[in-house]
Amino acid sequence: MEFKNLNICIEIQKALQDEKYSTPTPIQEKAIPAILSGRDLLGLAQTGTGKTAAFAIPCLQLLQNKKHNNKMQKYPIRALVITPTRELALQIYESFNTYGKYLPLKSAVIFGGVSQNPQEEILKKGVDILVATPGRLHDLMNQGLISLSEIQYLILDEADRMLDMGFIQDIKKILKKVPEKRQTLLFSATMSKETQNMADSILKNPIKVQITPVSSTVDAVKQMVYFIDKENKKNLLIQLLKEENMESVLVFTKTKHGADRLVKQLGKEKIAASAIHGDKSQGARQKALGDFKNKTLKILIATDIAARGIDIDELSHVINYDIPNIPETYVHRIGRTGRAGQTGIAISFCDHFEKEFLKDITKLIRKQIPIVEDHPYPIQNTIPVEKQPRPEPRNKTKESGKRR
Repeated sequence: MEFKNLNICIEIQKALQDEKYSTPTPIQEKAIPAILSGRDLLGLAQTGTGKTAAFAIPCLQLLQNKKHNNKMQKYPIRALVITPTRELALQIYESFNTYGKYLPLKSAVIFGGVSQNPQEEILKKGVDILVATPGRLHDLMNQGLISLSEIQYLILDEADRMLDMGFIQDIKKILKKVPEKRQTLLFSATMSKETQNMADSILKNPIKVQITPVSSTVDAVKQMVYFIDKENKKNLLIQLLKEENMESVLVFTKTKHGADRLVKQLGKEKIAASAIHGDKSQGARQKALGDFKNKTLKILIATDIAARGIDIDELSHVINYDIPNIPETYVHRIGRTGRAGQTGIAISFCDHFEKEFLKDITKLIRKQIPIVEDHPYPIQNTIPVEKQPRPEPRNKTKESGKRR
C-alpha cells in the first residue's frame, strides 16, 4: 500500500514525496479512507504511530474539496484541532503546513504562555485551520476574537492527556460553540472511562481504528533497567553520557525542579543540556527543542507534560531518570525513540522506592525488562534506613555546670 492508493490529491502527494513519504503507517492506512468518507472516527494509537498525518492529510483534502459557505469572510475557521500542550500544537501546525504547502489553505496555531497580540493579528487575516490549546482558545473566544460557527471538522488529539490535565470544562464550553452538524475525530493513546464517556458524547456512529495497544511497547526499542540508589543516579547518568555512544538523549525527570537541577549538575561536568517544562518561557522551550531537533544540542531534560508531543527524528536514547508512577506514562516515554522503523534504547534508573512502579510497568507491557547487573553503582540501600529524629539540644546551663 502506498499513499497514492488512498485517493489523495496530487498536491498532497507531491508534498509527501518532498518529505520522502511513500508508504502509510497502519493508522494512516486505516484512518485516511475512513475520514475521507465523511465518518466520525475514534482513533486509539500511542505516540510514534503517525496519527498526526492520519488526520491532517484527509482534513486538508476535505477542506480543499469543500468550499466554505460564509461569503462575508474570506477565511472562516473551518477545521479546529484541540490539543493539550504548546509543543504538540506547534508540531501539528507544522504538519498541516508541510502536507498542505501546495494547497491555498491557511493555518494558524494559538497557545498560552505568550502574548496573544501576534496571534490576534494572524486570526484577523483569516485562517482555514486552527490548531489550539484549550485554555488560550477559550480565552480568545470569550474576548470575541474567535468564532467557531463555521467549523466543519473538529479534531481532539491526545484526548486522554487533556482530561488528565484538567481541560474538561474548557472543552465542554468549546463544544457548545461548534455546529452540531460537523465531522468529529477523537484520538487518544489510552481509553479510560472518562475518555470513553467523552467519545460517546461527541462522536456519531464513529469508525474505530485501534493501532498498537498501549500495553505493548515498540519492538524496535531495546529496554534495560539499572537498580541504583537515588543519590547515585546523577553519577550513573554522567558516566553513561560520557562513555556511551549516545547521539541524542531525552531524559525524563519527575519534577521541574529536578530537571533544572540536573542541567546544572551536568553543566559542572562540562556536559551541555537544556530543560523544558511548564515554568520555562515559550521562547526558551522552543529554542531548546529547536536545538535538540537540529542536533546542536545532544541532551534534553524534560518533564512528562512538556515532553508530550515531542517528535524527534532518529532519537537514539530515552532515559527514565525517575520512573513514572503511572505505567502507561512509561510506554509514552520510551515511544519517543524507535519511531518510524528506527531502533532506539530506553534506559531506566530504579531506586528502592520505585520498584513498585517498575512492577506495575512490567505487568502492563507483559514482559520483564532486562537488568544491567554490572555497573559501578549497584543498589546498596535495599531497605532504606529511616532518618532518625534529631536529638534534643542539650541544656547549656547544665553543660556549663558540668564543665565547671
